[in-house]
Amino acid sequence: MDIKNNNNRKDIDIASYTYNDAKYIRKEMQVNNEEMYFLYIYLNTYSNDKKELEYLIDKIEGLSQSRGMQTRKGTFRQEQCFLSCLPIMNNESEIKEVAKRNILTSGLSSTYPFISSSIYDEEGIFIGTNIYNNSLIFIDRYDTKKYKNANMCIFGTSGAGKSFYTKLLILRYRLLGIEQYVIDPEREYNILGENLNATIIKLGPNFNNYINIFDIRKESIEENENGYLATKISKLIGFFNLIFGNLDEEEKAILEEKIIMIYKEKNITFEDDTLYKEENNKIIFKVSTDMPKLEDLYRICGQDERTKKLKIKMIPFVKGSLNFLNNYTNIELNNKLIIADIYDLGEENLKYGMYIFTELFWDKIKLNRNIKKAIYLDEIWRLIGVTSNRDVAKFIYKIFKTIRKYGGSSVAITQDISDLFSLEDGIYGKSILNNSSIKTFFSLEEENINVLSKFINLSEKEKVEIKSLKTGECLMCVADNHILSKIESSDFEKNIIEKIIKDNYYLNND
Repeated sequence: MDIKNNNNRKDIDIASYTYNDAKYIRKEMQVNNEEMYFLYIYLNTYSNDKKELEYLIDKIEGLSQSRGMQTRKGTFRQEQCFLSCLPIMNNESEIKEVAKRNILTSGLSSTYPFISSSIYDEEGIFIGTNIYNNSLIFIDRYDTKKYKNANMCIFGTSGAGKSFYTKLLILRYRLLGIEQYVIDPEREYNILGENLNATIIKLGPNFNNYINIFDIRKESIEENENGYLATKISKLIGFFNLIFGNLDEEEKAILEEKIIMIYKEKNITFEDDTLYKEENNKIIFKVSTDMPKLEDLYRICGQDERTKKLKIKMIPFVKGSLNFLNNYTNIELNNKLIIADIYDLGEENLKYGMYIFTELFWDKIKLNRNIKKAIYLDEIWRLIGVTSNRDVAKFIYKIFKTIRKYGGSSVAITQDISDLFSLEDGIYGKSILNNSSIKTFFSLEEENINVLSKFINLSEKEKVEIKSLKTGECLMCVADNHILSKIESSDFEKNIIEKIIKDNYYLNND
């Protein structure tokens, strides 16, 4: 009786497992749209010695069974097994029925023999090679059919290859005639610009290049849209938040009132027609000299007790070391490669220069939707990190979110991951990541990897890989593909860029 009961119990257990498996398969097929396949696995073992062959067979069986796999020797069917393993697409019928096992789509995909994917965009530029399989990587980030946008993130520690890669991109896209705007807080791109006949705009106390923060440009709103002054005021509030610190709603309202007043003194109101004037019997858009300057706001703030403290904070910008910002614009942007050198502003004032040029380049980008262009924001953490403010961060986020419709690409570059996610619990840094189809991570410190992993899906293996990457190696997240890559360049490109890096080192350490 005991033996019979035990046998019945085994049958019941087997039936229960089989029933549950069938329920799971039905659910996956009906709910998750999986499909069922038959999987065949054949292993051939070779040896010239019978004892060694038996040893190898026992070893394979032991390893397989230790991982829960059932094995069966192909006794008297060795020839059929061998033929089924040849690359002739022939599964011998004599062993087919015995060897087949059920498998669903998700399980089948895990048996794919290649451990890494590859990227080859037909119109793309050469980026490098896949570290695992040495395949070439070509990416066309402007391919709107494949990528949701052309934005990029380039993160990495100093010396990991981040700057080399960025310069390589600028060099190659310059050859393709794509418009590029580079904001350079560390004076890394000047020599590259000189070699590529770029326009280099140096902003600082020792230069005669001026940009009027109050300029309203014709391209600042799109054709058939309205609201020049309203659009400009929202940008100015962000800029003055950088100067005055975070203003509360009452202070913003008072500041806006003063800004409206100084524009009104120049006969500019919320009526867009007031932005036009007649000159030589032609109707043209007003230029920088028709706009107010910082000293106008400085003057009018001094006339009101509520804004006298704002006037005091503007003294360096009107009468002090930053008075070069109190001038009418005298630069032109007619080149396809423009580099904004703000190094001489000093560490504390870099954020002002970055914001001024970002707004200037953004208006330029919106001018023609049919032209491909890119803006590079080096050390972007200064604009969306804790040293910035919500209004500025929102403006940068807007660029990343909408630049696609203007044929453009935003490139965020930084080595300070923690600072990037420091403003308002990292919502703006996360937004930049989410709105970048191409993310490139060079070697990072463990602390920065841990911060980054909170905002992007990285496996434990990828975290280890990012930490141990060599110079010039990176993890590229392109759409849904995660690929370990090595950035490659020709000897000609390498000589140019390495010479630039060397010259920059001596230039900045004289």
